[in-house]
Amino acid sequence: MSETLTAPSAAATTTPAFDPDKFRQTTRAQWEAAAPAWDRWSPLLAEWLGHATEAMLDMARVAPGSRVLDIAAGAGEQTITAARRAGPQGHVLATDISPAILGHARAAAQRQGLSNVETRELDGERHDLLPAASFDAAISRVGLIYFPDQQRALAGIRHALRRGGRFAAVVYSTPDRNPFFALPVGIIRRRAQLPPPLPGQPGPFSLGGEGVLARTLEQAGFRDVEVRKVDSPVRLPSAAECVRFERESFGALHQMMAGLGEAEKAQTWEEIERTLAQFERPQGGFVGPCEMLVGAGTA
Repeated sequence: MSETLTAPSAAATTTPAFDPDKFRQTTRAQWEAAAPAWDRWSPLLAEWLGHATEAMLDMARVAPGSRVLDIAAGAGEQTITAARRAGPQGHVLATDISPAILGHARAAAQRQGLSNVETRELDGERHDLLPAASFDAAISRVGLIYFPDQQRALAGIRHALRRGGRFAAVVYSTPDRNPFFALPVGIIRRRAQLPPPLPGQPGPFSLGGEGVLARTLEQAGFRDVEVRKVDSPVRLPSAAECVRFERESFGALHQMMAGLGEAEKAQTWEEIERTLAQFERPQGGFVGPCEMLVGAGTA
């Protein structure tokens, strides 16, 4: 689940032009740094995104013997789930822009005794480099939203899928349905005086609007498109623990704060924790509201 946010390096009075090449370089660097933490948080990812992951695999029709392409695979928690579904006669190729995070995916597969998992460092927009029609299914969990050119990415995925193969992706819905993430981003943008993302820029909520995900898949040539909403609350012992998760795992939040001094950064995290405390329950525990969309189509 490699991801990033659009984050100018410093405050500006005018919105800077979006540089997709710099964005890709920053994304890779962020995930090289965050890889160990993302791997450590794999149990939380499995719980948080478990229902969405199962829906994604169902909608991609991953079954025993399937050849599966996992795009922006991250530390591979969903890769393992796909590999178990595909079984010993199937195969999963996990790709990601970060070789460091793929190392954790390989190690996870080895620990599980899975011999049907392979990894390859590959930009999410370059799956046209793979042999044509070589996969039955393709999946991407919280990856597609962060590609600078989503249509190029989808064209490469279609190239890699056989005719009739299925692609399914998990994305965030709208900010109001995902305050556990949207509120921290908003606080950081305000404190760092960052402009909002430009229309069409990659970002966590770039495909969350009503009908946007379906239209994006259809524009790329996918047929029989369907989209499901999946309630995916983030459950942790406290708001402080949610902040720890975001600080350790979401490198882009640090990138957004790059122009702040150390004291201001500390104050920003303190404000985020106070704000997220509204989701702590009287009986104990933190439940951060989150809604994912799972979209799928036929190549």
